Amino acid sequence: MMRIKRFLLLVIVCIVALSPFNVVAASAAAPKDEVVYATLQPNGEELNMHVVNSFEVEEQQELVDYGDYTNVKNLTDLSEITKEGDEISFTASEDTFYYQGDLENKPLPWDFAIRYQLDGEEVNPEELLGQEGHLQIEIETSANEDVNPIFFENYLLQISLSLDGELYQNIEAEQGTIANAGKNKQVTFTVMPEKEGDFLLEADVTDFELAGIEISAVPSSMSIDSPDTDNVTEDFETLSDATAEIDEAVGELADGISELNNGVSSLKNGSSDYQDGMTQISNGSTDLISGSKSIDQALVTMKNSIDQDVETGDFSALQDGLVQIADGLREASNGLAELEDNYTKAYNVLNESMNAIPSYDISEDEIKELTQSGADSEVVNKLVETYKAARTAKGTYDQVSKAFAAVAPTLDEVSNSQTDMASSLETMADQIAAASEGMDIQEGLKELQEGLATLSDNYQEFHSGLEEYTNGVDELSNAYQDLHNGIVELEDGTTALEDGASELHDGTTELADSTSDLPDQMQDEIDEMINDYDKSDFDAESFVSDKNENVQSVQFVIKTESITQDEEDDEEEETEEEKSFWDRLLDLFR
Repeated sequence: MMRIKRFLLLVIVCIVALSPFNVVAASAAAPKDEVVYATLQPNGEELNMHVVNSFEVEEQQELVDYGDYTNVKNLTDLSEITKEGDEISFTASEDTFYYQGDLENKPLPWDFAIRYQLDGEEVNPEELLGQEGHLQIEIETSANEDVNPIFFENYLLQISLSLDGELYQNIEAEQGTIANAGKNKQVTFTVMPEKEGDFLLEADVTDFELAGIEISAVPSSMSIDSPDTDNVTEDFETLSDATAEIDEAVGELADGISELNNGVSSLKNGSSDYQDGMTQISNGSTDLISGSKSIDQALVTMKNSIDQDVETGDFSALQDGLVQIADGLREASNGLAELEDNYTKAYNVLNESMNAIPSYDISEDEIKELTQSGADSEVVNKLVETYKAARTAKGTYDQVSKAFAAVAPTLDEVSNSQTDMASSLETMADQIAAASEGMDIQEGLKELQEGLATLSDNYQEFHSGLEEYTNGVDELSNAYQDLHNGIVELEDGTTALEDGASELHDGTTELADSTSDLPDQMQDEIDEMINDYDKSDFDAESFVSDKNENVQSVQFVIKTESITQDEEDDEEEETEEEKSFWDRLLDLFR
């Protein structure tokens, strides 16, 4: 029976050996995939690498591939693979054909640096086994400048660590994601194309062990559709229009503040003139009171000397006294008239300056809107303070303007009263002279005595009123000094306010100009960002050799060595004799 089986097998082998194969000419155009497997030391230094190549074929054919392999192995069947230099040739059966090639000293497209710290001190990974404490693992990735940059520019890296839940607690990974994987914790970091990575994992560990860190690299070939930005661009257009309106409003505000500052400047000049006039009035009050007092004393003296003059019949002294009093009154009247004229001019300038302050109101909502516009808050605060100070000054002036306006008519009335008194005294002097010439002095003496008595009494009342008036002028002059100082400060504030408003307008103009095309800028930024991450047009290239064509995909599977306890192996190594072709063929049927 055993002989029969062997005979049948021999017949089958002969039939297979003699059967004609439909062999297609050698071709390198069959679609190909490459999976690169690399092993790293725990610190990230490369140890070894091999590549699994797969070809999709529809019928049996001879293929040629390229790679500087140190060794090749058929992973699909027992057919022979021929290697001559970097040329690999083989016969691929129908379906998918796999073969492995080992590479030495072939660098990866990325450099990896992995550092370990325990309780704040850097430790070699080999010394960590069985340790406990606060663990930090830092992983850095960067481009390897010696390798084709197409992989670094188009591939996405995913770095995964599996941590035993019984050994690791309080796991933190700020830039990674932490997920449950059974009793373990899976920590994953992602590195986008054209980016370098720097990640930190922290945990409290007992009896340290670490499974190999797994790193996969695949093309970031997902296509990113441009989002619908119509609503967003409409919002930005609204923002652009709003900034333009703010700029226009701030421009109007700056113009208004400029007008305000001009008005306040005129107000200060008028106030200065008014203050000078009030000072002159106050300084002249002493002379005015002194002259009026002399007139009053002269009237009393004249009244007391009438009897003596009647006895001697000489009225020249009385006549001269009346004339002197009249001259004094006229001089005082002229002084008051000049004072009234100066006061009127100063008051008119002050009134015009106060009226030049704009009367419009700025609401709290408008102030709030200006503050939220992005303008300099310090400038806005100065604007508001100066605006309030100007409104306060105008309000105060409106309350006291009637008192200011009443001063000029009062001066006019006093001046007219003194003029009338001077005319009366001159008339009396003329009458005394006429009576003296006609020797009819006795008949008018009684009337003269009564007139002088009445004049003296009335003048005393006038003198008392004049004293009250001059006292009021002095108080007004002293009080106005404070008001004038406030107006000077107001002008300083409005000048600074005008400068600030001008700067604010420059800023809002710049803001309006920079946001005028904001929707287009935003769309350009979105398009640029999408182009940075959209690798849908990426065409794969062979990692092994640039001679390989029709490469569909290249993937990288990278893993560091595990840091674990060595498992004891009590089994003795057995050396297996190399089998012949016939033994291997027969094994297929056993």
